[in-house]
Amino acid sequence: MHEVPKLDYSFDALEPFVDAKTMEIHYGKHHQAYIDKLNAALENYSELQNKSAEELVSDLESVPEEIRTAVRNHGGGHVNHSFFWKILKKDVSLDSEGAKEIKEAICGEFNSLEEFQKAFKEVALGVFGSGWCWLVVDNSGELKIVGTKNQDSPLSEGSKPLLGVDVWEHAYYLKYQNKRADYIDAFFNVINWAKVNENLLDVRKG
Repeated sequence: MHEVPKLDYSFDALEPFVDAKTMEIHYGKHHQAYIDKLNAALENYSELQNKSAEELVSDLESVPEEIRTAVRNHGGGHVNHSFFWKILKKDVSLDSEGAKEIKEAICGEFNSLEEFQKAFKEVALGVFGSGWCWLVVDNSGELKIVGTKNQDSPLSEGSKPLLGVDVWEHAYYLKYQNKRADYIDAFFNVINWAKVNENLLDVRKG
């Protein structure tokens, strides 16, 4: 059955940009809840239990209709958060070694890091209610910034995520209250660009 992946850093590793208490609750409570509800949805579907959560949300039409919404919501929550934890790290700039390809791709598409951040923030602020903002490679191979609602995954639309930020209030409310813009600004300080670069190379490999 599905399990919460190991966190590769301590809860306070992203301070002061993401506070330790939020990380503890976000990882230990919210992500665990998605896992528990996904496993419950799959309990009577042995043929689906050996599939990864990524496989499930990538092909929701193959999931029986009676559990499709649960898999979309809770499987998506598991996939999105598992991805999110891996792209967080302080002091890994876009100019750092190991980020060459993603820097070239971003500057080629958005002209500069500053223009990318402006566009990304605009989409993130435009997500109504709860959801996510992503940098993806879409199914035509183009680099795009997209928003998704609730726990919907870009994988369900045939896109491959490179970078994503959780804009549910549980991701930032303890420190930033209702100031989503401040949270997005802080997020730009904890992007592990080496991991984002790795994600891009994986997509290019197919």
